[in-house]
Amino acid sequence: MFVRLLASALLVAALAPVVSAQDAEPKSKKWEGEMQKFDKQDAEHPKPRGGVVFVGSSSIRMWDVKKSFPDLAAINHGFGGSEIIDSVYYFDRLVTPYKPRLIVFYAGDNDIAHNTTPAQVHENFQKFVALMHEKLPETKLVFVPIKPSLKRWELIETIREANALIHATCDADDKLTYLEIEKPMLGDDGTPRPELFAKDGLHLNPEGYALWNSLLRPHLKK
Repeated sequence: MFVRLLASALLVAALAPVVSAQDAEPKSKKWEGEMQKFDKQDAEHPKPRGGVVFVGSSSIRMWDVKKSFPDLAAINHGFGGSEIIDSVYYFDRLVTPYKPRLIVFYAGDNDIAHNTTPAQVHENFQKFVALMHEKLPETKLVFVPIKPSLKRWELIETIREANALIHATCDADDKLTYLEIEKPMLGDDGTPRPELFAKDGLHLNPEGYALWNSLLRPHLKK
């Protein structure tokens, strides 16, 4: 099955056009208030250029990247509840001005919960990557895949399908890295480890982020 997904991903990647942020759905405009907060933060305390930009949904927003990676010139541009297409729409606000050497991207969790198909999740990821290649050709990306969680465990097969498509795209592009998180987040019984999650069973607690930190840290080196 993975071979078929890889072949499909490579074909789509070859045919994918260069996109602009305007290709995103109009619903993304609901995040304008969040973007204005980021703009205000940057005006009051200019954010570093040429460093690492963390982008995505609440798993990014709640990640204390400065505490986790104190020596890293990092920017946290997570906005809770967002989907991949929202980061596509706001790419020029979230990423482009900072000219990062690396993007750490987590999204897709909410997409699947809102019944977005794995194929569409993958397509939206490709739109994000196309923008990165167009506007920031030297920048690399680490994709943190959709996590297995207690709350959304019933969606795990759909999550795995979306992740497999994205994994294939990452394997075909030397600017992209797929961060393997699923196996370390599962216990001996093959289900999510409860000790990694907050009370809601969806978001990570400090122990969960400590695990992610250890998995990501080797990829943050220049």
